[in-house]
Amino acid sequence: MLTVRQFCFNPLMENTYLLYNEGGEAVIIDPGCYTQSEENELAGFISRHHLQPKWLLNTHCHLDHVFGNRFVHDKWKLEPYIHRNEQVVHDLAEEAGRRWNLPFRKYEGPFHYIGEGDIIGFPGDELTVIEAPGHSPGHICFYKADQHFLIGGDVLFKRSIGRTDLPGGNHQQLLNNIRKSLFVLPDETVVYPGHMESTTIGEEKKYNPFLSVQD
Repeated sequence: MLTVRQFCFNPLMENTYLLYNEGGEAVIIDPGCYTQSEENELAGFISRHHLQPKWLLNTHCHLDHVFGNRFVHDKWKLEPYIHRNEQVVHDLAEEAGRRWNLPFRKYEGPFHYIGEGDIIGFPGDELTVIEAPGHSPGHICFYKADQHFLIGGDVLFKRSIGRTDLPGGNHQQLLNNIRKSLFVLPDETVVYPGHMESTTIGEEKKYNPFLSVQD
């Protein structure tokens, strides 16, 4: 069973997730730590709980979700797993940082590509990759079926959806993917988003003003 620990990092208030099992094996998803104090917060939690990070995953590569990739790689020797279509987004992340007045040094090492239906994680604690582009061109989510939760990135929020006005965004594609890839999950599925508080699939089917489910 995986425990989900959420950290809120950087000026854009991005949710970084640390998933870990009873054996201390851990997955870091979307490390957004921007300052040294935020890096220390993540590393300190991992150290205090005697965890061993084994995977570095990115739902997508907008700057606020990859600020900490270099730190995670340098600290735990992990290489990021992303969707192939996010490579160009990551390549432009430093330039985006300068434009947002949030300069940083991006991770420069190799990537591993994952996509729809891939299984990652640990034996008995696997996550399934769900593709849901629209907010960004290769956005993916990570689904834990037996625990009924989804690490959703910037696809679906409580009563909202991801923005689609950034390069590579597509509003209709995002709506279509939420309906066909996320709303087919059980209503009790908890959605842990890339910003703000968690929600459930059932709540968003009923109350999300951007989406409606036809009977």
